[in-house]
Amino acid sequence: MKFLAIEHDPPGVPDEAFTPEILKAEAARAWELHQAGVIRELYFRADRPEAVLVLECAAAHEAQAALDSLPLVQAGLIGFELIPLAAYPGFARLFADGG
Repeated sequence: MKFLAIEHDPPGVPDEAFTPEILKAEAARAWELHQAGVIRELYFRADRPEAVLVLECAAAHEAQAALDSLPLVQAGLIGFELIPLAAYPGFARLFADGG
């Protein structure tokens, strides 16, 4: 199942909290999850510095556990809204009868 994870920064987190060490650890963990096929796509929003991830997991609790394993999440510096995705049914409504 696919999930969309949209980063939301908690209020009051100073920029200085994002040290090179924790950012390197974050990138390393994201790479591990990508290599494992959990993170399928990883973006930054064009309008503000927040990440948007597409995850592939069997269930929501697995996707949440993957997000919770990120060092920035563990440190309370970022959080995510997790949105389950379903296939678009519109094409089936249009073409299922062969029409």
